[in-house]
Amino acid sequence: MISIKRLIESKAEENLQALVRAYREALGAIGEVGARTCPPAGAALREGLDNLQQRLAGELTPTLVESTGAEVEEEIGRWGDSAAERFSQQTGEVKEIMLVLARTAEALGRRDHEYSSQFQEFTERLRTIASLEDMNRMRASLLESAVALKGCVEKMAAENRETVARLSHEVNKYQVRLDAAERQAASDPLTGLENRRKVERSIERRIESGQGFSVILIDLNGFKQINDCHGHLAGDRVLKQFAEELKAVFRVVDVVGRWGGDEFIVVLDGTAAEAESYLERIRKWAFGIYALDAKKGGRRARVKGAIGVAACQPGDTLATVVERADAAMYEDKRAPGKPDYSA
Repeated sequence: MISIKRLIESKAEENLQALVRAYREALGAIGEVGARTCPPAGAALREGLDNLQQRLAGELTPTLVESTGAEVEEEIGRWGDSAAERFSQQTGEVKEIMLVLARTAEALGRRDHEYSSQFQEFTERLRTIASLEDMNRMRASLLESAVALKGCVEKMAAENRETVARLSHEVNKYQVRLDAAERQAASDPLTGLENRRKVERSIERRIESGQGFSVILIDLNGFKQINDCHGHLAGDRVLKQFAEELKAVFRVVDVVGRWGGDEFIVVLDGTAAEAESYLERIRKWAFGIYALDAKKGGRRARVKGAIGVAACQPGDTLATVVERADAAMYEDKRAPGKPDYSA
């Protein structure tokens, strides 16, 4: 028992550090999941949790651990409120469109009822004319009825045009707002590339349609050191620059997205051989030297990465095709003597 106690005491510091590392990694994972779930609110959550991670990297005290736990709860609570408000706004915009359509339908119903009554009057008038014996009176009554009917039809047509124009304007206005909200919801807030959810939907649609496609996964090597040594703002700046260069390598029809953290993904139609033809371009054009801050002549960092390619095969699911690309990427990461394309 004494030896076990001594062993536990000797490992206390090591166990504490392992626990803190796990806690910091959990905070990072929470930030990434929050950013993917609701990108507009997730950026603030990730930044807040990153700051708390940095705080836990220093000397630990019971007070520090306790206050950090409370702040984590506050950060998640703020994210939850913001995400709920965001989704509520989108729901509200859809409701507004439905209300516009409902009001228009109601107005058309009232107007149609009004014109129905007028046409009924014209019908009765024509029956009266038909019973007349005097041809002159019949001709005069027909002319009067025709003029009135023409005026009614013209008014109805004008109101139709006005109603359609007004409805079109209202729907277009809300459609612009919904399109903007949809684009924002489908984009990674940091890089502007497609987010993970949008990429997954693109892959699933291709699998369902039986369309041939390939997946390219890219993982930036040593990116964590950029964050640790230069700060997360510098890391974010590198990710933005890399995203721009990566998107420029591919066609407009290709899906270029951020898979999470420092991992990127590309979905392109065609075979694995066609996808592999892009690898050289990625290594020569996207990998390279990037600025860590905005000022000219400031700090710079060399960015390289590992790349994996997988073509969709019969029976594949989203998970299996991405897993093969992931395995190929890690094989590339472990490959010895890889050429340096980043100079």
